[in-house]
Amino acid sequence: MILHDRKTRVLTSMSGLRALTNFIEVNLFRIFKTIICGIILLERKMKMTRILYEKITPDHVDLIKDLCNELMVYQKSLATIAPERFDSMSFETRMLPSVENASANFILVAKDGEQIVGYVYSNVSPKDVYSSEFATFFDMDSVKTAEVGCLSQFYIKEGYRSLGIGSVLFEKSMEWLDTFPEIEDRFIYVSNGNEAALNFYISKGFKVSHQILDGFITVLRNT
Repeated sequence: MILHDRKTRVLTSMSGLRALTNFIEVNLFRIFKTIICGIILLERKMKMTRILYEKITPDHVDLIKDLCNELMVYQKSLATIAPERFDSMSFETRMLPSVENASANFILVAKDGEQIVGYVYSNVSPKDVYSSEFATFFDMDSVKTAEVGCLSQFYIKEGYRSLGIGSVLFEKSMEWLDTFPEIEDRFIYVSNGNEAALNFYISKGFKVSHQILDGFITVLRNT
C-alpha cells in the first residue's frame, strides 16, 4: 500500500512537472513572438520617420534610372504572359519617351537619407500617344478631351513595401492630377502577374476597364 502511494505521488509529480514545462514553453514562445513583433513594428516606424518625399524635375529624371530598370526586372519576374516583352523595356525605352511626349510631368521620389527607395511618375499627355504600333491602350472615342492623365510608373524597393509609402506616392499623384480639372479621364496600366499592384489601385477607387495585348496589360480607369 505504501509503495503504491509513493508510486502514485511520483507519477503525479512527474505529470505536474510536464504540465509546468509545457506551460513555460508555450508562454516563452508567446513572449518571444511578442518581442519579435514589437521589434519589427519598431523598425517599421523608424523607417517611416526617416522617409522624405521630394519632387524632381524632368531635367533630373536620371536620378530614378536605376529604379526604373529595377521595375522592369521586377515586372518580368511576376509576368506569366509574354514576360520576354520586358527584355526591350528600360529607362531609355519607357521613361524617357513618356517624359518627352507628355504635356506635363510629375515625378515624386521617396528617400531614406540620400537613397531613393521608391518613386511615382504621372503625366498628362495627348491621348493619341496611347495609340501606336505597339498597342492601342483604350478606345479613343471614349475620351472626349484631347488629353488624358496617367499614373505611368510606380515602384518601391523591397524592404520598404507595406510601410505606407505607396499610399503617400499615390495620393500625391492624384493631388497633382487634380490641378488639371479639364482632364476627366485617368488611366493606370498594370502588367500581368502584378496582383498586389492591381488590388492596390482597385482599393484606391480605380476600376478594371479591359485588357490589351492578350492579357499582357490590364487597363484601369477612374470612371
